[in-house]
Amino acid sequence: MGDFQINTQKLSEGVTSISIKGFLDAYTYSEFEQTINNLFNQKQYKLVVDMSNVDYISSAGAGVFIGAIGLAQENNGNIIIIRPKPGVKEVFDLLGLSQIFTITNNLESAIKTLTGK
Repeated sequence: MGDFQINTQKLSEGVTSISIKGFLDAYTYSEFEQTINNLFNQKQYKLVVDMSNVDYISSAGAGVFIGAIGLAQENNGNIIIIRPKPGVKEVFDLLGLSQIFTITNNLESAIKTLTGK
């Protein structure tokens, strides 16, 4: 559990990538939430969240996404989730988040969705 990591990278046209590794749960969600808030403070509202290295997500972790999507969309942005593992995707499905978030398997289509190009 001590192996939780978040990396951000600015991509083209105002899109920022967030890569998460480890468990996104009650112990780690606040770090993820702070990362998103820092990006929002920098007027970065177009986010791609790479979940390919997330082994588990709890309701606390999912809650960060729920809290952030509205603010992103209010500022002409969005949050796209890429490459979730089957167990993580199942949590999104069970919580109804698959209806709210665009989930895709590659970065290129996520950027295209965010930029319209």
